[in-house]
Amino acid sequence: MQVETLSRAIFARLARLGLSFSIFLLALIAALVVLQVAARNLFDLGLPWADELARFCAIGLVFLATPSLAGRQVMVSVTMLPDAMSTSVRRWMILIADVATLVFAGLLLWSYAEFLPKAGKFLTPAMGVPNWFYYSLALCGSLLLTAIAVTRILATLAGCDPTAPYHEPRDESGLPI
Repeated sequence: MQVETLSRAIFARLARLGLSFSIFLLALIAALVVLQVAARNLFDLGLPWADELARFCAIGLVFLATPSLAGRQVMVSVTMLPDAMSTSVRRWMILIADVATLVFAGLLLWSYAEFLPKAGKFLTPAMGVPNWFYYSLALCGSLLLTAIAVTRILATLAGCDPTAPYHEPRDESGLPI
C-alpha cells in the first residue's frame, strides 16, 4: 500500500512538472508568433524554423498537460450523470473512464512503436532535427498518461480516491492556495 501511495505521489508531481513545462511552451509559442509576425512585416523575412518550433511546442504542450488533466479527471467531463449516482456507481463510472483512458494511451504508445522506428530517422524540413526528437515530448506525455491511468485504476480497485494526489490545496472558496 505504501509503494502505491508513493508511486501515485511521484506521478502527480511529474504531472505537475509537465503542466508547468506546458505553460512555458505556451509562452514560447506566443513569443514565436510575435517574432514571426515582426520578421515578416518589418524585415520581409520568413522564419520557417519558427513555425516548426511553434508546432513542436504545441505538440509538447498538449501531450505534457494531458496527464495532469487525466489525474484530476477533468479532461472532458460532464458530471451531471455521475453526480446523480450513488458512490458505488460513480466509482464504477470513474473506473470505466480510466480504463478508456488507458486503452487510448496504449493505442498511442503502440502507434509510436510503429511510427517512430520508420520515420524517426528523417529530419524535419526547417530545423533539421530527427523526427524521434520532434515527437519525444508526445511520447513522454503518453508514457506518463499510461502510468497515471494505471495508478488511478489500481487506486479505484483498492477503494481509494484516485484523484486525491492530483488536486491542489484550495481554500474554502475553491481557489488555489
